[in-house]
Amino acid sequence: MTNQQSLAIAARFDRLPPSRTVWTMVMLISLGGVFEFYDLFFTGYVAPGMVQSGLFKPESLGIFAALAPIAVAGFGTFVFATFAGLWLGTLVFGFVADRFGRRFIFTWSLVWYVVCTAIMAFQHTGQAINLWRLVAGIGIGVELVTIDSYISELIPSAERGRAYAVNQFITFCVVPLVAFLAFILKDTHPFGLEYWRVVILIGTLGAAFVWIIRRNVPESPRWLARQGRVDEAERIVADIEQRVEAEKGIKLPPPQPVGNQIEGSGTFAEIFGPLYIKRTVLLSIFNMAQAIGFYGFAAWVPTLLISRGVHVTTSLQYAFIIAIANPFGPLLGTLFADKIERKTQISGGLLIMGIVIALFSQASAPALLIVLGVLFTLAANVMSYAYHGYQAELFPTRVRARAVGFVYSWSRLAVAFAGLAIGVLLHKYGVPGVAVFIGACMVIGICMILLGPSTKGRSLESISH
Repeated sequence: MTNQQSLAIAARFDRLPPSRTVWTMVMLISLGGVFEFYDLFFTGYVAPGMVQSGLFKPESLGIFAALAPIAVAGFGTFVFATFAGLWLGTLVFGFVADRFGRRFIFTWSLVWYVVCTAIMAFQHTGQAINLWRLVAGIGIGVELVTIDSYISELIPSAERGRAYAVNQFITFCVVPLVAFLAFILKDTHPFGLEYWRVVILIGTLGAAFVWIIRRNVPESPRWLARQGRVDEAERIVADIEQRVEAEKGIKLPPPQPVGNQIEGSGTFAEIFGPLYIKRTVLLSIFNMAQAIGFYGFAAWVPTLLISRGVHVTTSLQYAFIIAIANPFGPLLGTLFADKIERKTQISGGLLIMGIVIALFSQASAPALLIVLGVLFTLAANVMSYAYHGYQAELFPTRVRARAVGFVYSWSRLAVAFAGLAIGVLLHKYGVPGVAVFIGACMVIGICMILLGPSTKGRSLESISH
């Protein structure tokens, strides 16, 4: 494989016009992501049922009772296990998509966490639930990293931002579904099972679709070329070109140069080398900051509403209404995702999140709380799709998955411990204390992103150079 062959394949991709062929790939990959988001977001909605089952009493937690010295107790051990698994998946196993390919890992990490989650749903002790949750979390973490890398490499540069917006619109559609299922099934026993077990099992139905999705999504030609499998890459690109030409009724123009690409070691150490160390550090700090705001609100919204004087049952109804807003942030982003610089979208989202959480901490009227919750959710999800695309753009194909896995892992670690901080702040200072904490994190996130490079309309190869 020569560097020129790899660049030629990239140039052929970047000159593809908008087409059903390309967007079908985005949607199929996104459908794979739906099941992780379901798995990721059911945590807050099944919590009441799991606690009522007595799973998280000290005598049921086994080895997880040892977390008590760091103030992790009860259902908090489940949250800790979730994000510990995500952290291991993104940090320790993020490299596997660089080693074995995007398509292979996209498929098998999905199967991994679906099987583990199904097993988890039938456990009857807190220790067993948490152990299977941790193992399932590894698969979810790997899948999230793989999808970010996969989309960036299959989509022309002019449409990359919108591709991430569409991806997250599709995946976030499942969040209100989780909230709705938990709300209508609460205190029922479908099929003789506790409602929370059914909510969890519904998410595992993704296993039935994984092979269909896999058959219709090709391996990343950019990854194949980097592995020296140029003939395979050529066949995939030629097939996509033929389908696009037939669909659009045009002859594609000659590819334009996408710039040079510096050769590197392709090892984990490269992301700490002189070319990428700044990006690695900035994105690691950013991920810690943004995750505290994003998950700090999403996971705690029912509790925050209760702290503002809303009744516990009503708070679940309000949380469901707020959850409905999740897909609409990325949907809104499809209008400007490739027209506005990615850094501006991320910083703008963080700024709005900081302002809205401050207003939320002072509000008490139910209607105003809902409006502010919806605004926060919209801003958070615009920020989310933009940064998922941005961090995948900043590293070369040879280390993209492991780099994204490393910087993303800090968000998992931050959330695992931020929950403790939010709980303490909520107890001592109420919602205003939580708002100050989240607001400060948003400022840190903005500062980090503003120091990064611009990416709008640029090829992956020129950005990584």
